[in-house]
Amino acid sequence: MKTEITELLGIRYPIIQGGMAWVAEHHLAAAVSEAGGLGLIGAASAPGEWVREQIRKVREQTSRPFGVNIMLMSPYAGDVAKIVAEEKVPVVTTGAGSPEKYMSMWKEAKVKVIPVVASVALARRMERCGADAVVAEGMESGGHIGESTTMTLVPQVADAVTVPVIAAGGMADGRGIAAALMLGAQGVQLGTCFIVTKESQVHENYKKCILKARDIDTRVTGRTTGHPVRAIRNQMTKEYLRREQEGASFEELEQLTLGGLRKAVVEGDVVYGSVMSGQIAGLVKEECSCKELLEKLMRETEKRLSGER
Repeated sequence: MKTEITELLGIRYPIIQGGMAWVAEHHLAAAVSEAGGLGLIGAASAPGEWVREQIRKVREQTSRPFGVNIMLMSPYAGDVAKIVAEEKVPVVTTGAGSPEKYMSMWKEAKVKVIPVVASVALARRMERCGADAVVAEGMESGGHIGESTTMTLVPQVADAVTVPVIAAGGMADGRGIAAALMLGAQGVQLGTCFIVTKESQVHENYKKCILKARDIDTRVTGRTTGHPVRAIRNQMTKEYLRREQEGASFEELEQLTLGGLRKAVVEGDVVYGSVMSGQIAGLVKEECSCKELLEKLMRETEKRLSGER
């Protein structure tokens, strides 16, 4: 399947793996890229040299395009931005801020820049400052979320900018991908379904939580603090929401989730850890390789687009 995104990034399928903190490391990124999508290394709050090491490990495993996701609020964001340019990483995606101050450096290094946006205004701003494409991420996604749904955000962003739009949030099969393409997207970014792939290094407890999840099993914490996060409900989310309702301070609430994602991903603590997941988790029912997943997704997408039920 060829779209503006496959042509822009030099990939076989218009599918990008989300840059999930603690999840998106070199094993997963390389496997996704090798299978025909675009794998991403999630820099999160990691030091620059860790990211450099991950980049080089991906290159040992695949010669295909891949990228790095930078959380711009990270204290190491500047270091990682320079390393992306120095290592001539094919693609960089960004979140939690604006990448404008790094844009000229990346352009000189011929890095494709794709910011994640949650509004039309930010999408237009990113296009003006030189973005090659944008990811329009709806609130159905896991982790940090915005206010608009994917269904409403994607067509409005697609109408507002001339660069290609990638849809994110609420997709885990060919029906969702076909719908996103019909809304005006040129590709999709998926996260939750990649967490349970065989190449994903997350703890088995985390994978089991997603595989067992139902449609009603995610909760959003942090709405009152201005930093809403979606995760699968557990003792931590229950306690957080109770204290949030009682008017607990931002600092008190932050203590509840400090290191929570690492607890879940690395240590397997799915009771008090943060099991970040999209609302679509209820549709994710099997563990397979990245290659098997991508091929299945594209078969389903092509059938839907051709009118088969």
